[in-house]
Amino acid sequence: MAAVTVWESRAGSGPAGPHREWTAEPVSTGTTIMAVEFDGGVVIGADSRTTTGSYIANRVTDKLTPVHDRIFCCRSGSAADTQAVADAVAYQLAFHSVELEEPPRVRTAARLFQQSCYRYREELSAGIIVAGWDPRRGGQVYVVPMGGLLLRQPFAVGGSGSSYIYGFLDATFQPGMSRSQCQEFVARALALAMVRDGSSGGVIRLAAITKEGVERTVLAGSDLPWGDGGPPV
Repeated sequence: MAAVTVWESRAGSGPAGPHREWTAEPVSTGTTIMAVEFDGGVVIGADSRTTTGSYIANRVTDKLTPVHDRIFCCRSGSAADTQAVADAVAYQLAFHSVELEEPPRVRTAARLFQQSCYRYREELSAGIIVAGWDPRRGGQVYVVPMGGLLLRQPFAVGGSGSSYIYGFLDATFQPGMSRSQCQEFVARALALAMVRDGSSGGVIRLAAITKEGVERTVLAGSDLPWGDGGPPV
């Protein structure tokens, strides 16, 4: 989101020009989120930086938000907006699973996100990736961009850092990758985005979601694909 400068003329400012009313300005936010399907589950990942314009509000945010046991969402946009929507969907899924007496479907969760994002598209700044595993369709990845579209994809990426890595994703992704290959693919993509995008950074959080459950990993410092110094030149 590009920051917009608002100017206000004040009495007594004279010919020197107007004063900047910074409290009325929207702030720039950014992130990088990603999810990939593999046979038996999904791998999701995100950076951990939360920004308010040029100010880093939180270096270690957890953007991988569970909405049920084996269904997660990756959040981009306004942290407050996306957290509110995620809380509402988690609440609805909890009741839904009790009524069905079985785990909810990943597509159901994605549809709930889509309905909220579309209904309040003028008020919300929220881009969501919904990923998880259910007994009917296995691992699934759905993208709900700003505006309320719903689309299933073999892999999805979002946030301000995504624009820097589309070439890498197109050149590297291969259908039928294993779980370990997907984890490496997501980690390398996020590391590239963190190097180029000033609004993405911190640590890399990964989660593999399968029938057995959720296995989470954190990559920081020298554990990043290229360490702290970025990719080799």
